[in-house]
Amino acid sequence: MGDDSPRLRRHHRILRAVGVVVGILLVLVVIAGGVGVWTVARSFPQTSGTIDIAGLDAPVTVVRDDAGIPQIDASTADDLFRAQGFVHAQDRFWEMDFRRHVTSGRLAEMFGQSQVPTDTFIRTLGWRTVAEQEVKALDKTSLRYYQDYADGVNAYLDTHKGSEISLEYAVLGFQNPGYSPEPWTPADSVAWLKAMAWDLRSNLEDEIDRALLSTKLTPAQIAELHPAYPYGEHPTITDAGGGDPAATTADIPASAGADDSAAAGSASGDTASPATPPEYATALTSLASSLDALPTLLGPAGNDIGSNSWVVSGALTASGKPLLANDPHLGSVMPSVWYQVGLHCTKVTADCPFDVSGFSFSGLPGVVIGHNDRIAWGFTNLGPDVADLYEEKVTGDTYEYDGKQVPLVIRKETIKVAGGKSVHLTVRSTRHGPLITDISDGFATIAKDQAGKLGVPAEKYQLSLQWTALTPGPTAGAIFAFDTAQNWDQFRAAAKNFQVPSQNLVYADVDGNIGYQAPGAVPVRAAGDGTMPVPGWTSQYGWTGYVPFDAMPTAYNPPSGYIVTANNAAVGPEFPTLITADWEYGYRANQIDLRLTKAIASGHKFTAADFSAIQSDKYDANAAALAPIVAALGAAQEPGSSAHRAAQLLDGWNYHDDPDSAAAAYFNIFWRNLLADAFARKLPASAPPTGGDRWFRVVGLLAQQPDSAWWTDKKLDVAGRDAMFLRAADDAWAEATKLMGGDPSRWRWDSIHTITLTNASFGTSGIDPIEALFNRGPYPVGGGSSVVDAVGWDASVGYQVDWVPSMRQVIDLSEWNASTWVNLTGASGHAFSPHYDDQTPLWQKNKTRAWPFTPQAVTAAADQTLTLRATG
Repeated sequence: MGDDSPRLRRHHRILRAVGVVVGILLVLVVIAGGVGVWTVARSFPQTSGTIDIAGLDAPVTVVRDDAGIPQIDASTADDLFRAQGFVHAQDRFWEMDFRRHVTSGRLAEMFGQSQVPTDTFIRTLGWRTVAEQEVKALDKTSLRYYQDYADGVNAYLDTHKGSEISLEYAVLGFQNPGYSPEPWTPADSVAWLKAMAWDLRSNLEDEIDRALLSTKLTPAQIAELHPAYPYGEHPTITDAGGGDPAATTADIPASAGADDSAAAGSASGDTASPATPPEYATALTSLASSLDALPTLLGPAGNDIGSNSWVVSGALTASGKPLLANDPHLGSVMPSVWYQVGLHCTKVTADCPFDVSGFSFSGLPGVVIGHNDRIAWGFTNLGPDVADLYEEKVTGDTYEYDGKQVPLVIRKETIKVAGGKSVHLTVRSTRHGPLITDISDGFATIAKDQAGKLGVPAEKYQLSLQWTALTPGPTAGAIFAFDTAQNWDQFRAAAKNFQVPSQNLVYADVDGNIGYQAPGAVPVRAAGDGTMPVPGWTSQYGWTGYVPFDAMPTAYNPPSGYIVTANNAAVGPEFPTLITADWEYGYRANQIDLRLTKAIASGHKFTAADFSAIQSDKYDANAAALAPIVAALGAAQEPGSSAHRAAQLLDGWNYHDDPDSAAAAYFNIFWRNLLADAFARKLPASAPPTGGDRWFRVVGLLAQQPDSAWWTDKKLDVAGRDAMFLRAADDAWAEATKLMGGDPSRWRWDSIHTITLTNASFGTSGIDPIEALFNRGPYPVGGGSSVVDAVGWDASVGYQVDWVPSMRQVIDLSEWNASTWVNLTGASGHAFSPHYDDQTPLWQKNKTRAWPFTPQAVTAAADQTLTLRATG
């Protein structure tokens, strides 16, 4: 199988100018000559001694451990956030600067003409405009903290220029010598929340996938490729709407149920009539490509962007106090999207209420996930359907709504271009949101396609996007409320304001309580389920409001004594309001639940080490369902044949994607070949089977239908499931031999399943020498897609890792200092800093670090101490 997939082209490529190559070579010559050592190291921050900075009320202490993780101690809240801004800038300012240019649609100011399409998209959506509105709406205290943080960042920039800030500025200088970072503002911080919301935008890709599939398949076939959530087999988070948190099955899948067994059409293409004319395929592909081309700051879109989190009460632990685990699954970026930090008021008072530690985002004040001195919390993505596409009837500068012509809202944007002329942009919006038809041919063609389906002329129809993140909300202030919450009621009050992106929040406190809350702005639709574009000229399909916070799923001290969230359905099918039609399918939640319930049934009492072991669980439910079929078929073949040897290899396998497993390597190669042979050939090239939980469910159900048309391909001369499985088994053996040699005893999953930590800007330049400066790896790893150790890969591309547990934390509420954590990379964003990737080997081996919290523990772990001293 080749790797020439459209998905290979989705990665954002920043540097395209020929002049950059010259710049790269110059940088490499300087480095090789020795002066480069000074060039690289001059941006490394001072982390001990004393630094005088303006604006502080009193001295601030920054204690770093041997991984460079800072614990900040200040006597006032203002100084605390000034120091956090200063420290973030010390370690990560290039990352911060790059992110704010993405979120404000200003990448072309840094990188030139190649980034105008990206800026056009972001400007059309208006992320920065919404962020500025949210800043204006902040309460006085939160706004003060954001300004304090900005002041701290700017204090660092006042004394550092160009390559003194980061090596990337030296490289950028060869292409854009006039570039200089501007001062940081609160809106720069708040705009990052829009990037979070975009990358966690739930089912927009599923909607596009259905549209792409409709160019070749019937509705019945599409239903087979988008089956319903397996209620009754996999758990829901809560019991709301007939959900069952205890619904787990050890072996997956079961036979197809009524909700999934849509009548099969002809998958071989002999008699099927495409639901959408084939000429639309190219434009739909353009649409998908335009979304893929956007910078994905948290990772490529897809179901593998998710998380695991669970919490157990003290009744189930050895200490008698709760334990909480969390590992968000995001892209394999360098540096990690997370930044570990402690924020401590020297004396906790009403005016200085912070004593919190955990994972922050560089560029954003506060701690996003972690614990304070009373409570702990974790996040996973809820994944509600919060974005809809609308067909709009546009005439000139007006559009139709409920029989009347309404003026479009029009604004002008100017995109400045490094080394080129500015680009002027006109953005037009309806009551639903911006018109996105002109952004790409794909959007325009969808508009025409949907107009045709509605039986109306297409000339005047355009497409608009309504998305909850484009309405100003209070999320930016919620972070401080989480950081200072002392109990469940205060935690829920903070959650109420955390509207975008909607998350599953798990909670525990030192009094022994555990809880779950789903917050967020989840729209209520007058009609429709959000899976396809709908008419925008009538209020019949509009949003009528949002699900009230008190009606959102929640749980507090459930009788089971534990709560599991892993992007599975939060509620049952009878929940009165649609949250989404596209839940993840619950394979990780099922396995976590099974691990917990088996231990509980045996009388085992959990420890933090037990939770770390669960985080490293590599059980592959897909393999458990399909490998026995492969083995049984292969065992019946001629001894010595590829399929027969495969059966011998799979015999006795425990279905774990362990790094040293030959069986795991073979099975995953088989899985990729099966998807390609049975499905990819029948689907649009731009909507390939990528693997992951949806395809686990699709293939698992169809495996119970040996005569399904999906298993037949006349061009391959294959008919039926068994023949298709045997073909994929033979192809997989040949590919495994090519990749790993002819001796199966030497095969290892981690020899082909590797992770390269990729710098979000220069790391995808396409220029090998510069990528080598900023990227790290490849690192061999185990795990896989939709397993608990979710080191995910895209089967349409290859076996390399795209999504990872971006951090891991286990919080012990009996003793904060017994908690553990690990980041994907390191604290530093400076290439060649000892803390650039020093946590990666621990992460790679599913190990974690001690997490000091109390003053005594912080002091004991201290490696370097810096005092920030007030001046002026």
